[in-house]
Amino acid sequence: MVQDRRLLLIYAIIFFDVVVGSAVAPVLPAFVKGRFHPELWLALGTGLFLGVQLFSGPLLGKLSDGYGRRSIFIVSAVGTLLANCLLLPVRLGFYLVNRVSDGLTNGMYATVRSAITDISPPEKLFKNLGIEGSILSLGFVVGPGVAGLLLTVLDVTDAENQARVVILMAIILSTVNVVLSLLLRETKQTPPVPIDLSELKTEVGQAVDITTLWQRLARKDTASPGLKQLVLMQVALTMSTGYYFYFVTFVSFGSMQMDARQISYFFMYFGFLSVVINYVFYTYFADRINQRRAIVWLAALSVPVLAGYSFIGTSVVSLYVLVTIDCLTISLIQGLIEGLMAGHTTDADRGEIFGINQAMQGLASITTTVLFGGLSLLDLRLPFIWFALCVGAVAWLAWRGMKPKKQNALLR
Repeated sequence: MVQDRRLLLIYAIIFFDVVVGSAVAPVLPAFVKGRFHPELWLALGTGLFLGVQLFSGPLLGKLSDGYGRRSIFIVSAVGTLLANCLLLPVRLGFYLVNRVSDGLTNGMYATVRSAITDISPPEKLFKNLGIEGSILSLGFVVGPGVAGLLLTVLDVTDAENQARVVILMAIILSTVNVVLSLLLRETKQTPPVPIDLSELKTEVGQAVDITTLWQRLARKDTASPGLKQLVLMQVALTMSTGYYFYFVTFVSFGSMQMDARQISYFFMYFGFLSVVINYVFYTYFADRINQRRAIVWLAALSVPVLAGYSFIGTSVVSLYVLVTIDCLTISLIQGLIEGLMAGHTTDADRGEIFGINQAMQGLASITTTVLFGGLSLLDLRLPFIWFALCVGAVAWLAWRGMKPKKQNALLR
């Protein structure tokens, strides 16, 4: 029963964290409005936000292995609150500083997955990590929904004032998350082990050193064969899901010219459908199927979906149809990979492995952000071709991983 309460509290913390981030997203164009190539400034902000996780993920993961998960949750919640306070002046400089500071604390998701794995029985691991994905989707719908409702009720139409209203709401919700984090009881089973400052410096140095990251991953793969293949799949998936961050730019400055309210409604639909589908899939199907084969099919079917976004023009109906198919395909892959990866961890190195994985994701995020930022300067539709190629790589890697029977048996 104690474990169930902790799990519910972790889900609540994730929920509020995502609500805050997704509520703020539709008003971010106000920070770059009037700038030369505003889409490039938004891409830069995204790159900063995701890129700093290259070292914050492994660092927070290492700290959580030594000092416990609870302290990382608290530090991250306080950091998110302070980062949102930076957005109150609707200015480009404050937006960029916010992206860096918020990205630092967003590295906690390695700790989130470690905490869920800590308290999940093996037979419920896929379900619990899948519910995490559903909670993320639920926050994804509630955030823009609350923001859109607030702007509608208050009848705020000016872009700068819309941003201020939504940021104030985000600050209030971030404060709630600080309280929830303080209420969380520790999930790590082993007692705290002090970490020397030199170890942390080494961790940060290794996190930004691609060669060292790869060597560490190779060592972990030697101890648990198949882990490296899963991390590579996660990297390719991260590159493809860069479109989540690109959507705001695409619908704001592309043919559709959506405002903050319209973007909020779009994400409401996207998130609501995603949470329902994720919940049903991970509750009733995920642990009864061949997960690798499912990843192959879901990723392969996602290729034409992502490519299709580049051909919708001004058709809102086409956008919503593609998003519906999206929720049935690529949106389900993340939890399957995480569930397979969790089986390669132990209580002693869980935070470290998820941290390495998040660092690799940070590297992938930097790469994909630079590429879609550059491609968007040529044509706002081109980035979706890149995203489609990346999800195709996920299908190929998953299919390739199914071939060696011994390795596949270990992964299952």
